[in-house]
Amino acid sequence: MIIGNIELTWLGHASFLIKDKKTIYIDPYKLKQTEKTDIILLTHSHYDHCSIEDLRKIVKDGTIIVCPADCQSKINTLDVKIKTLILEPGQEIYIEKIKIKAFPAYNVNKHFHGKGEYWNGYIIEIDGKKIYHAGDTDFIPEMAGLEEQKIDVALLPVSGVYTMNADEASRAAFIIKPKIAVPMHYGEFAGTNEDALRFMDLCESEGLSCKILEKD
Repeated sequence: MIIGNIELTWLGHASFLIKDKKTIYIDPYKLKQTEKTDIILLTHSHYDHCSIEDLRKIVKDGTIIVCPADCQSKINTLDVKIKTLILEPGQEIYIEKIKIKAFPAYNVNKHFHGKGEYWNGYIIEIDGKKIYHAGDTDFIPEMAGLEEQKIDVALLPVSGVYTMNADEASRAAFIIKPKIAVPMHYGEFAGTNEDALRFMDLCESEGLSCKILEKD
């Protein structure tokens, strides 16, 4: 998927590769094709989002890992000279001209991702384009403030069980109003292609553009 000068690739589950002047992985997991990367964003420490096996395939000396504090102990086992930047929801940083802001991600009616754990979603701004990766989250009140961010692409979990389901994700998309909504977090532990298709149908019924990405 091309957004301006940015190439966005879905790698399955909640994992994405963003390529512009820098290479950025988000929650790399079960990677089939790998390349050494400049930046890695981790949403939380669960093994399907903070996979040391996959991190070892893509880190190099100088790789910057942005993550919540609960990933720190895992990252410390890596044997290259990386730089770790700990972010909590509401905090933001610049890596050269790339702006990264941590956004709340939590469950409201499940016990898997507690609100007090400081796990993250991210808003990544590159070359004037904004990509929102929601992380493992339900439809939460904080999303009401995202419309003013003018998100270009919203990557939203749709599987249910551990995150919001397709219906809840479509309501989130309607609140956020991205230029394009993309379903994720399905087909691995919970959720199917049918969840992604339902999400797309619900979005389009509200006049929202949605794209289902092919897994790379």
